Amino acid sequence: MSLDFGQLRRNEHLPSRIAARIAREITDGRILPGGKLPTEHFLASSFGVSRSVVREAIAQLRNEGLVETRQGVGAFATEIKARQSIRIEQSDLHDRAIFRDLFQLRMPLEIEAAGLAAIHHVEADLAKLDTALAAMTGTDKWTDQGIVADLAFHRVIAAATGNEYFALFVGFIAERISLAINAARATAILEEIIEVTIAEHVAIRDAVASRNPQNARDAMKQHLLGAASRLDLPLEAS
Repeated sequence: MSLDFGQLRRNEHLPSRIAARIAREITDGRILPGGKLPTEHFLASSFGVSRSVVREAIAQLRNEGLVETRQGVGAFATEIKARQSIRIEQSDLHDRAIFRDLFQLRMPLEIEAAGLAAIHHVEADLAKLDTALAAMTGTDKWTDQGIVADLAFHRVIAAATGNEYFALFVGFIAERISLAINAARATAILEEIIEVTIAEHVAIRDAVASRNPQNARDAMKQHLLGAASRLDLPLEAS
């Protein structure tokens, strides 16, 4: 394999930065349409990160339509005609106005996703939510793996709607909002913010499990408003 990705600085949000590097290889034609991406092991070694971080980056690329995965085979660059035209560079979100606008878009999408998940979820969805929560509350909650689990939780909620477009758009936006999680952790007492965030996610999970769509919407709304307040982002919410 001739691709040279190079290791990343540890203070960068790793999955998003890795996704951006791989996306550049695809859009610049160094990985051709239909071409197979390097293995998780190769990418993890090249970037100097864990394979779980690489999997998170691949999930982001899949949400963007740049990559498709085939069980037991690997990840492949999609054909050009199948690619989505939406792409928001992580660097754009350093502009506070752009970041706020994207966070505002997250509100109606994720609130409604929680309501639909309460109606349409199956037991397997609850099991996945519990797995994500276990990772968020375990020993890795202080590390990047806690962020990975947080994002996984929101993707499960979106998938549990039974509407693939929620999974697509919520997944795309949540990956970008990962910047918020890092920023919030950097500007608050880590133990306090993690415990508050976990409690908010537990409330969402329990509301979804109860099949009460209004409670699920309310729990998601409270979480998103809480996340915004921790970033000092003024949001209008009805």
